[in-house]
Amino acid sequence: MLMFFEKLKKLKENMLFREIKDRASPQGSRIKLGGREYVNFSSNDYLGLANHPYIINEVKKAIDEYGFGSGASRLLSGGSILHKELENKIAQFKETDSALVFNSGYATNTGIIPAITDKDDIIFSDELNHASIIDGCRLSKAETLIYRHKDLSHLEDIIRGKNAKRKVVITDTVFSMGGDIAPLDAIYNTCKKNKAMLYLDDAHGTGVLGKGRGALSHFNIKPEPWIIQMGTFSKALGSFGAFVAGSRDIIEWIINTARSFVFSTALPSCVIAASIAALELIKNDSELIKKLWENRDRAASDIKDLGYDIMESETPVIPLKTGTVEDTLRISRHLYEKGLFAPAIRPPTIIEPRIRITVTATHTDEDIERLIEALKKVN
Repeated sequence: MLMFFEKLKKLKENMLFREIKDRASPQGSRIKLGGREYVNFSSNDYLGLANHPYIINEVKKAIDEYGFGSGASRLLSGGSILHKELENKIAQFKETDSALVFNSGYATNTGIIPAITDKDDIIFSDELNHASIIDGCRLSKAETLIYRHKDLSHLEDIIRGKNAKRKVVITDTVFSMGGDIAPLDAIYNTCKKNKAMLYLDDAHGTGVLGKGRGALSHFNIKPEPWIIQMGTFSKALGSFGAFVAGSRDIIEWIINTARSFVFSTALPSCVIAASIAALELIKNDSELIKKLWENRDRAASDIKDLGYDIMESETPVIPLKTGTVEDTLRISRHLYEKGLFAPAIRPPTIIEPRIRITVTATHTDEDIERLIEALKKVN
């Protein structure tokens, strides 16, 4: 135990110690922390659906009909007919043959990547991919080669120089800490030319890019049998859980071999009902996505006008380059004192510390003005 005490002491000395702050309110653009209301610029609830009345009503109906607990995995008796309905809707939404629901984005990546690769395969992974992708690669038996962030020349060089039974390129579509978008058109062409599979983590693209349909739609790329798309319901769709969409053969293989699916209790039916309702909302109402991008463009423009470096952000994730860990904490505390919640992002989450601003469709003009005024007064 002394060892952990010393390790914790070192974290605190290096200003890398983190603490949990729990809400006393629903998720939204305004939240209560410690008895005070804050404008929330830290949520991935991009479309403001986490507390949408239609979704809440559908959840209540599902609880009345199916109860709450699932009691078993999908391969036993844990799923309801709502699970299959959601999978059919996701496949239609992503224009694929089939889809499968997982319990989280982390479980999806750590389950699927080892399931679709073996020791004779090679994975080519962007250096800034999400931790769940990194861990999925570590759990696989395949060799993993890292290519420089969005560097297509580097990817081309290493993919051409390797022979393998199967080559798999893996990338986030929207990088969650930088807000930049992977160059999927070029990556798609590279994979096609080199007969490689393409695995996309569209967690921050689904509901945001391509009129909500995600990154492939954003780049006008049609799904191919050699493309696997994963995404989450827990961000723009305001619910919980994740999914994979692809060809029927790939989905059936994943059902039989992805350990995080096989050995996990199914999500409750009411959670599934929330995801179905969220899909219906974004398919039928484009105004939410339009408002999200209007807010994003305004916030990004105003922040840049103040002289801040927002790095390569192209999406509602807007990082502020801050320099040192000390500066990052100082700016975050300043915002917190002004009633704005935007936590400091520090190593080991990322190498370069930053404030990660996330803009949503439910932020008002006043919310964004408050953020800009507070940033003006940072010392």
